[in-house]
Amino acid sequence: MIHLNQYLSQVISTLQDLPQEPLKRIAEALWETYRRDGTIFVCGNGGSAATASHFACDLAKWTIHPPARRVRALALTDNVPIMTAWSNDQSYASVFVEQLISHYRPGDLVVAISGSGNSPNVLEATSWANQVGAITVGITGFDGGELNRISSVRMRVENYSMPQVEDVHCMICHALAVNLGQQIESSLDQMTVEVGTPQLVLLEKVIGGRER
Repeated sequence: MIHLNQYLSQVISTLQDLPQEPLKRIAEALWETYRRDGTIFVCGNGGSAATASHFACDLAKWTIHPPARRVRALALTDNVPIMTAWSNDQSYASVFVEQLISHYRPGDLVVAISGSGNSPNVLEATSWANQVGAITVGITGFDGGELNRISSVRMRVENYSMPQVEDVHCMICHALAVNLGQQIESSLDQMTVEVGTPQLVLLEKVIGGRER
């Protein structure tokens, strides 16, 4: 129990010490991407791959507030056949960037998650996204690695235990998804008072989707 409680205490301490400004900037990037009807792409390896898939799921589902159009969110970790194809035919470093090249459109957002910040496939996807003018979010731990240097929006968890870094990353993603859903809901509430404001772009019948 000593080691268990120590682990949990360290995670709690890390959460309490999270810098607020990077979180705010990521939340703003997600919101602005949604407002322009862009897609949020997420990627990562290992535990970060699980977090990427989880984050995309929550962004797509927890944010539903009819009649607002839905959030476009895709995890580049979810298509196993295409990942194994690129790994086998080219290199594992290509598994995310090649998908991104196929799907990216101007106005989309790329979120890269890496505990070390040095995963080659995450770096390739982020570098390519930077080159085409995308906003890139890097969520890291340890010393931040190369990802923390090249991302346009950076969130580094100051912790050097990979399991604990991944725990905190998951909680950050939960908080961001819930926050985006609340922003969408609040904007709809505002629309009922201020009919005809620019917030009408959130409606499905104006941009994207079908009117229900």
